Amino acid sequence: MKNNVTDNLNDVFKVGTDLVEVEKEKTEVNVPEDVDNDYKYARENLYGVIEKGTEALDNLIDLAKASEHPRAFEVVSQLTKTLVDANKDLLEIQKKVKDLKKEDEKEQPQQVTNALFVGSTAELQKMINGR
Repeated sequence: MKNNVTDNLNDVFKVGTDLVEVEKEKTEVNVPEDVDNDYKYARENLYGVIEKGTEALDNLIDLAKASEHPRAFEVVSQLTKTLVDANKDLLEIQKKVKDLKKEDEKEQPQQVTNALFVGSTAELQKMINGR
């Protein structure tokens, strides 16, 4: 089924109806080497902090159970929160490095074509109908 309105609009605006596939070129991301080095360093440090904190947490839990002192349980709770925050920080630095890499990959649109008609609806109808 043909659409006369679409065909007339294509004729008026001299627009073809063929679709053309455009291949996107893959660009190489140039992230400075120091960003990768800093990421690796921060990641290793956070791993160390998390591992040592986990060991300390295990010891503090044993101590809190043995002493049954409220302050010991408060310290366990604070250390647990600190370890959770360290895990979140580990994920955040990974996200930030990915964002830095994406900034370099941002592509500009190759071609944007907009058909713009300036006039009244009556004039547009006349153009479409070919009058």
